[in-house]
Amino acid sequence: MEALLFLAHRLPYPPNKGDKVRSWQFFRHLAERYRVFLGTFVDDPSDRRHVAALEPLCAGMFVEEIAPWAKRATSLSAFLKGEPLSLPYFRSRAMGAWVEETVRREGVTRAFAFSSPMAQYVLGLFGLRCFVDFVDMDSAKWGDYAARRGWPASALYGREARRLLAYERDVVARVEASLFVTDEEAARLQREAPELRDRAIVIRNGVDSDYFSPAREFPSPFAPGERAVVFTGAMDYWPNIDGVTWFAREVLPEIRARDPSARFYVVGMNPERTVRALASEDATTVTGRVADVRPYLRHARVVVAPLRVARGIQNKVLEAMAMARPVVATVGAAAALSARGDEIEVASDARSFAAKVLALLDPDRGEALGRRARARMLRDYTWPASLAQLDALLERDAVPVRPGALAISR
Repeated sequence: MEALLFLAHRLPYPPNKGDKVRSWQFFRHLAERYRVFLGTFVDDPSDRRHVAALEPLCAGMFVEEIAPWAKRATSLSAFLKGEPLSLPYFRSRAMGAWVEETVRREGVTRAFAFSSPMAQYVLGLFGLRCFVDFVDMDSAKWGDYAARRGWPASALYGREARRLLAYERDVVARVEASLFVTDEEAARLQREAPELRDRAIVIRNGVDSDYFSPAREFPSPFAPGERAVVFTGAMDYWPNIDGVTWFAREVLPEIRARDPSARFYVVGMNPERTVRALASEDATTVTGRVADVRPYLRHARVVVAPLRVARGIQNKVLEAMAMARPVVATVGAAAALSARGDEIEVASDARSFAAKVLALLDPDRGEALGRRARARMLRDYTWPASLAQLDALLERDAVPVRPGALAISR
C-alpha cells in the first residue's frame, strides 16, 4: 500500500459535528486504501479519549493538543505579518517538523489536507502531490460575519475575509485539486479566481442512512404531550448561536401562541452563555452534549435549521432528512440542497418560519414530508458515491501546479 499524508485541523473522530463527519468519512475510507500518516490537532478536551480509536487505522500519527485561548493570542501575530488570523492559529513547528520528516522517511507522494489552514504544511514540499478539502470558502463566511456584526468586530472580520481570500487563491493555484462541498462554493471560487476554475472539484457530503434511519427504535427524550421542535448542532459556533437565538426570540413565541404544547429543544455540545440563557425561558430546553442525537431526531415533530449565516451543505439537515423528519430551514441553510419544495420547507422570515412549523406539527402532513425527504437523501447524498469520486481524484495523473515556498514559519 502506498503512503498518504492526511492532515486535519481537528481530530477526525468522533463524527459528532459538521466538519468531523466529512473528515472522518474521508479518513476512514483512505485508511483502507493507503498507509495513512495522520497529523492533527485536539482542541476539545473531550476528544482526547478518542485518539486511541484512530491508532489502529494509522501507519503513523502526530497529535498535538492546543488551547484555544492561547492560540487566539498567537493569532494576533498575523497583524504584524499581514496574513489571515487562521494560519497562526493552526501553525505548529512540531507539526511542520513531523510532516517533513514523515514525507522524507516514508517516501510519501500524496498529501490530503482537510481545511485550507492545513495546506501551509505541504505547499512547498518537493515531489508531493497535494489535495486540499476547503469544504466551504471560509473567506466568505468571515465576510458574512462582517456584514452582521457591529464595529469593531465587523472591521476585524472584514480584514480576515480579505486576507483569507488571498491565501485561498494562492493555495488553489499551488495544489493539484481543491475540493468543495457544493457547486455554489466552487462557483464562488471561480468568480473570485476565474483562471483557477479547472482546479475546483465538488464532492458532496453524504449521510449514513443505516445509522440515521427511522426504522431504529429509541425511547423518547421528550415529556408526554409536548410537541418537540428540535435543532441539533455545536452550540459554540456563532451561526448556530445566532440561529437558535433568533428562532427562540422571534419565531417560537408565534408558534406557542397558537400551539402551547410546542417546545424548542437545542441539542448540541458546548452551549455558549447566550444559548444557556434561553433555557430560563418557559418554552426552550438546552440539553448540552448528548450521547446520541438520534432519539431527539426520531421523536421530533419538526426539525429546524434557522441559520441566518450558512455555508455549504448542513449535515444537521441531511441527518434529519435521513431520519424522515420534516425540516423547516432558512433560505441559506437550504440553498445548497437538491431537495424540492415538497421535501423540505423553506422560510425567509420569522412569520413564514412559524407558519411552516405550525403546519408540519400536524402528524399526517409532517410524516408525509419526512418520507419524501428521506427518499431524496437516499437518491442524492450517499457516501459511497462521494468516496468513489475521491478515489478517482487521488489516482488520476498528476497535474502541474505553481511552485512555492513552505508557509510554515521556522
